[in-house]
Order: sequence, then structure tokens, then C-alpha cells
Amino acid sequence: MAKINDYYQKKQLMEKLAAELEQLEKDQALKGELEFENKVRALMKEYDKSPKDVLQILSAIDPSVAGGKTDSTAGSRPKRPIKTYKNPHTGEVVKTRGGNHKTLNEWRQKHGKEAVQSWQQD
Repeated sequence: MAKINDYYQKKQLMEKLAAELEQLEKDQALKGELEFENKVRALMKEYDKSPKDVLQILSAIDPSVAGGKTDSTAGSRPKRPIKTYKNPHTGEVVKTRGGNHKTLNEWRQKHGKEAVQSWQQD
């Protein structure tokens, strides 16, 4: 019986969605947006341009259009410099951009934070 219940629930959901879709299709604002979209797509096809090309053109006209997504380096902070640490006891070398490195943390527990910091090489 579970399948028949599932069937009727989905059928009711489809009917509800069909009614909502019908209401949307009657909406003049949506009709205008769909017409605009179709014209933009036709224009892109006519000039053999992709949506990415159009966004680049629009962002050149108005930089706020891009939203910082087209150029991944814009707005992001620079990478941290690589720090190199050499353990004088073992000769092991660790290169890291951050301080939360597994091996560095082990060294800090064993030898102390200041000692490990003094192992940093330029």
C-alpha cells in the first residue's frame, strides 16, 4: 500500500506544481523576462558569443556586474609567504604557509614554541 500512497502524493504534487506553473505563465513580468532572455540568447548566437563573453563585456561597462567572480585574484588577499623550519636535532625540514602544520605542532609540544620559532630559516 505504500507505493499507492506515494503515487497519489506525487500526483497531487504534480497537479499543484502544474497550477503554479500556469499562474507563472500568466504573469506579465515573467513574460517580459522570458522575452528578454530569448532576445539575448538570439543576439549571443548571432554574434557567436558565450555568456562568459557577455559578462566580460558588461563588467567592462559596469564593474559592479562582475561581482568579483570573473577575476579570481581581484579582492582576494595575497598568499602567505612560505616559511621553512629545520629541526637541528633531526635535520628534518618543513615548509609551510601557515602555522598549523602537524609536524610543527609536534615539534612545539616536544621542544617548545620559542625553540621551534628559532629554527625558522630565511
